[in-house]
Amino acid sequence: MRSVKTLKNIKGKKVLIRTDFNVPLNGNKVLDTTRITSALKTIDFLRKKGAKVILISHIGREPKATLKSVFLLLKKYFPLCYVSDIIGADAQKAVREMKNGDVLMLENLRQDGGEKSGDKIFSLALAKLGDIYVNEAFPVSHREDASIVLLPKLLPSYAGFQFEREVKELSKILKPKHPFLFIQGGAKAETKIPLLKKYLKEADHVFLGGQLVDDFFRAEGLNVGKSAVDNNLPSLTAFLKNKKLILPEMVVVLRDGKKQTVSIKDIHDSESIFDIGLSSIDALAALIKKAKLIVWNGPMGWYEGGYVKGTEEVIKLLAGAKGETIIGGGDTAVLIEKKKMADKFTFVSTAGGAALEFMSKGTLPGIKALK
Repeated sequence: MRSVKTLKNIKGKKVLIRTDFNVPLNGNKVLDTTRITSALKTIDFLRKKGAKVILISHIGREPKATLKSVFLLLKKYFPLCYVSDIIGADAQKAVREMKNGDVLMLENLRQDGGEKSGDKIFSLALAKLGDIYVNEAFPVSHREDASIVLLPKLLPSYAGFQFEREVKELSKILKPKHPFLFIQGGAKAETKIPLLKKYLKEADHVFLGGQLVDDFFRAEGLNVGKSAVDNNLPSLTAFLKNKKLILPEMVVVLRDGKKQTVSIKDIHDSESIFDIGLSSIDALAALIKKAKLIVWNGPMGWYEGGYVKGTEEVIKLLAGAKGETIIGGGDTAVLIEKKKMADKFTFVSTAGGAALEFMSKGTLPGIKALK
């Protein structure tokens, strides 16, 4: 990949930056600014060199979703114009009227069906707006959207500063230092199985938590009560035989109206597992002390429901670790950002699904398109 920092003599050049401003909103309020602020270095670099910077992104799942709330936040950082158009006459006019160093934000790319369908005509129309393409949207680079895989083939293409850093730091997992500890939590077991297959081979230990672990408890023949499980998973027997795999022995349930820590062998039919017990983390703490590389993805419990202790204890342990600590984005990264502890870790990815896919495959469609 060519780096954006290698760009020279770009005064007056129109640079399309594919950002990922797909941030959570509450009404018009942006709830988490991490993905926005992570793109600022690239934007500032280009506008200060006199380029005409055009920001393109998607937001939300609904085609009618708008980037206006992101625009209102982003213009606090630098002068910024916004047009509620993508490739139409209004967008073309706004681009023509740009001066050197200006920054323009176009509307949600997914308001045009050509973005998700990978339409070539849509890609060509986007390309006509710019002279250079920069991908600063690592979190969505596992998708084959038009602006991710087709647009970079139509213009001279470069990786943004955050994009480069994501690739560099996550690549450490592909050739890990040892002892290597992999911690996997969260839900959606079907998306985690490929990762577990890979890291049960490559890591020294793999610790499971979150909703994911309920499927493994059930596969062991244990009663998980009303806990959410995935009935479409392949057999987990081979995983359970692997001595590198570590499952919690104590978990948290709601019993008699109170949160109680109980043995995994003592779950009642009417109960659900909501968190890992703190005593289960003792074994994890010993592994963290010895590890030279620790990778963590996914909360240890139902954080949104108030079952936070397991996750917060892991955050504390990793913040004090001597080895390198890499957080694989998603919900885990959001929790760390809320606690303002990101500087305690070697690297906290801005990506969720893209980070998981990169860790599993070592590349992404968006990376291939830049090469």
